[in-house]
Amino acid sequence: MYSNTVLITALSDGESGQVVRSSSSQPGLMVRMLEALDVHDGQRVLEIGTGTGYNAALLSHRLGAERVFSVDVDEDLVETARARLAAIGHHPTVVTVDGAGGLPGHAPFDRIIATCSVPAVPWSWIEQTQPGGLILTDVKPAVNAGSLVLLRRTDEGAEGRFDRTYAAFMGLRKPGAAYTSIARPRDRSNAVERTTSVAPGTLQNLVVWFLAALDLGAGASSGYTGSDPTQAPTAAWIATADRSWAEIDLQPDGGTYRVREGGPRSLWRAVETAHDTWLRLEQPGWDRFGLTVTRCGQWVWIDDPSSPRRWQIPT
Repeated sequence: MYSNTVLITALSDGESGQVVRSSSSQPGLMVRMLEALDVHDGQRVLEIGTGTGYNAALLSHRLGAERVFSVDVDEDLVETARARLAAIGHHPTVVTVDGAGGLPGHAPFDRIIATCSVPAVPWSWIEQTQPGGLILTDVKPAVNAGSLVLLRRTDEGAEGRFDRTYAAFMGLRKPGAAYTSIARPRDRSNAVERTTSVAPGTLQNLVVWFLAALDLGAGASSGYTGSDPTQAPTAAWIATADRSWAEIDLQPDGGTYRVREGGPRSLWRAVETAHDTWLRLEQPGWDRFGLTVTRCGQWVWIDDPSSPRRWQIPT
């Protein structure tokens, strides 16, 4: 049945059960992305993340299959998509490779569209885009921390703004990479307790979480926990790769929330700082933020690329 919903199309075994390996994005999101990509007759497009082949079919219909190139990391997904495309008369170039490397043998491209998230924009994508060309991808330095950004190729690299509406994609996978849980072990033996006035629900403000994640670094994750898995959670948690962690009670006590933290860093301090920054910046939405990518680094800015307020993306 056709509907504007995400469809899970492939599962694999992970360390804690089955995990999603591939999905078909909401048709409405696909249309929004293709409209933002602003393709024109004669242009060549590279898609990172073939999936079902639906996007490649739309692009082939618009541009001609000879101008459409698509890559995915899983051979079975590529073969299935190729067969589906052929069945409706489209024969774009569909290849099994690591999407982070693009498709250099067929570059340059006028447009690159990635239906997966990346912690930072791979420099290979910049190199394989024509001057003035566009790159549309979901940049997430940490789990759920980021959104779609449309970049234009410049002499120095690429630059552009985040889309005003949040979007989320599965992360770009390396060939043979294991499916790991975002949960991290927490050593409670060195836990420190304190209170905070910043509610744990602040983690649901994805702009605040994005700003916090830029400080916390790649690999930061968050979720909910409780002593009884059959009952509603009692605390929110965040954790990072250096084994730092924080748990924040969901229920307040006298207007404040109990925080328990361990590891080398105080993670909830980063969230408190990000929340304060967001308030001082007058509660900006995604479209006030932009991204600059150069060979030397990548950074997020607000309102204007020359703004002194910027955040380095961990690479």
